[in-house]
Amino acid sequence: MSRAGLVVIGRNEGEQLRRCLEAPALAELPRLYVDSASSDGSPALARSLGWDVLDLDASRPMSAARARNEGFDRLLALQPGLEAVQFVDGDCVLAPGWIERAVRELDSRPDVAMVAGRLRERDPEASVYNRLCAIEWDVPAGDAEECGGLALARVSAFRQAEGFRAGLIAGEEPELCLRLRRAGWKISRVDAEMASHDAAMTRFSQWWARTLRSGRGYAQATALHGLGFCGRMNLSIVFWALALPLAAAGAAWPTRGWSLLLFAAYPLLFVKIALGRRKRGSRAGDAWLYAFFCILAKLPQLLGQISFLAGRGRGGAAAPVPNSDPATAAGKR
Repeated sequence: MSRAGLVVIGRNEGEQLRRCLEAPALAELPRLYVDSASSDGSPALARSLGWDVLDLDASRPMSAARARNEGFDRLLALQPGLEAVQFVDGDCVLAPGWIERAVRELDSRPDVAMVAGRLRERDPEASVYNRLCAIEWDVPAGDAEECGGLALARVSAFRQAEGFRAGLIAGEEPELCLRLRRAGWKISRVDAEMASHDAAMTRFSQWWARTLRSGRGYAQATALHGLGFCGRMNLSIVFWALALPLAAAGAAWPTRGWSLLLFAAYPLLFVKIALGRRKRGSRAGDAWLYAFFCILAKLPQLLGQISFLAGRGRGGAAAPVPNSDPATAAGKR
């Protein structure tokens, strides 16, 4: 398996990083850990475990996209003969046999640029937010429009696309997949265990921050590629979090309260989302939970959009968000 290498990224991942780096599936492969200015000793831990380490320059904005790109370049400089690179986040543990399975997919399908598999949440019952992540990871196998940050990338395709867009706040993975597909490549999700993930989200504030960031990412992606990319999601956020409630409340006086019936659209949306998850095989409780938080997420996503637009109005864009921050890492530990 010397044809494939590993790039692990992290920032203040705590003991999660140890589990990641000590995973048997990562042994005996060319590997590199990329650290985004951790304050918990992560680089020293990685070196003590025999890993090559790249410490990112903290004078420039940190992002997962930047960490993966620089890790890819450094690993290929150390191992120029690699044909594929597996990207791994420091809060994940790669499954035994995954690399071999993903490489076989690349070998059998020369038109595939990225391969992803099944991602499982390590402790889905630890909190409602972990459970949401477990539901989110449950996606069908087959050719896909996008994949997440955990994926095996064909080196030639990744270089052709010039990697992730480092300045993206969030959503750098679907944006890269969009450019790959436009160049004629395909994204494959195979029905095989890829990794376990430890969201370690126990507080509402963690979920809120994650959702806020996704809203900024949607807005930035649309600014880059037009309404054809994430435009539908952005319009949905604006409609449900702003336009509908303003219309219902604003017209209440002239319509003698009849406009308030517009709020009945929210339970209808709730049922529609839940039934959609049920059709995909989710348990009833998971489907209702997912639907509730999908609707609740519209507000922080709207605020994320506004944050991005406000940054552009000041002549810039909102700063990229680090992979993890010390507060989040403390919660994980």
